[in-house]
Amino acid sequence: MTSQVITSDDILLKLCHSVSHVLSSTTASQVSHAAMVQSITKTCLKPDLGCFSIFDGGFSGLVVINFSAPAAVEIYQAYMTQMGMPEAEFAFSHTSDEVGDVMGELMNQILGDFIVKVNKELQTSINQSQPKMLTINKELTISIDTNLDEAVARRVAFKTARNHIFYLEFAMDKTEFIKLAHFENDEEHDPDALLAQHGSGAGSTTWSQAINGTVVVDEADDLLKELGI
Repeated sequence: MTSQVITSDDILLKLCHSVSHVLSSTTASQVSHAAMVQSITKTCLKPDLGCFSIFDGGFSGLVVINFSAPAAVEIYQAYMTQMGMPEAEFAFSHTSDEVGDVMGELMNQILGDFIVKVNKELQTSINQSQPKMLTINKELTISIDTNLDEAVARRVAFKTARNHIFYLEFAMDKTEFIKLAHFENDEEHDPDALLAQHGSGAGSTTWSQAINGTVVVDEADDLLKELGI
């Protein structure tokens, strides 16, 4: 049997897929990444809106996403449209706290999707720090306060539906995962579908509502009882 080797760049590709998938699905628009990846020597926060998070566990690394003002506002407004907010209530500046909060939440969802993929497909476990979002007008070099094992740093360009560009920068241990034996990935479950099986009321509360904190305490308690938790 030929062993399958998963490299650092393969892991980066999984992260790129998570960025495209989460932003496309939450904004109902097309967000895509470039077919080319750039090798870089350092990771930086850049204007206009930068977000970063550190992860560790099976391997360590740093994720940075740098949004231009137009890209950040486009993604924010598309997301709020999907959430049902009227256009009259939109923020129109990337410096708005609302824009920063939404972009931070989307970064959190991106990393959550990435971690699930890593845990399932690589059979290892990583944890993330709470994403930090900063509005900046100067470039800031950012690194993990520890030495990575033969650090690999990459930059990938992304494009929004309106052709605004933003960048993902990624630094991690140079590592390889070698698949020695075949295994089946755990079956994926749709949380909304599972909740719907428990009928109306608390059981019909959507996963997105639970994430956004709109579930009242009594409903949440009833839901846990329904699920036997």
